[in-house]
Amino acid sequence: MDTQTIAAAGLPALGWALHGGLLWRRLATARRDPLTGLHTRTGWTTRAEHLMNKHPGAVVVLVDLDDFKAINDTHGHAAGDAVLTATADRLTAWCGRRGIAARLGGDEFAAIVTHLGAVSLSGLRTALDQTVEHHGHVLPVSASVGHCHRAELPVPTLTDALSGADASMYAAKGHGRRNTR
Repeated sequence: MDTQTIAAAGLPALGWALHGGLLWRRLATARRDPLTGLHTRTGWTTRAEHLMNKHPGAVVVLVDLDDFKAINDTHGHAAGDAVLTATADRLTAWCGRRGIAARLGGDEFAAIVTHLGAVSLSGLRTALDQTVEHHGHVLPVSASVGHCHRAELPVPTLTDALSGADASMYAAKGHGRRNTR
């Protein structure tokens, strides 16, 4: 075989390799929120289901920022983005190596930790309720936090845990700002 034949045979393989790499990057990007860097619902769900199945002490947490629209309306979307990014960082720090966090959309976040152990839900609430500074303005932040322990479920599925955490979160919202249930 001459070098032209080898090169001609290799071009399609190179093209497919490049195409495959681009597709892989696009898929990875689709599983990460571009603003916060957190997993999206799709990227988080598979990992969370794995943790639910593997760890009997797993806890699913849902977080919804209180009065987030007011921040956007009063200070602009860049300020809202700063609050979302700070919330993502705080939730990630709270999870540590014991779990993973996600931005489900808008101002709603989720996390799963394998066990509470060294972290507490009140510690999460305290972290989330810290102000955020943006262009010389101090932005008040508070969040409603709901949770569901895997052990509380008759059938330990992620769907049921999310439903339990959602009910808990809305019960916390019903009790005013800065609540956790």
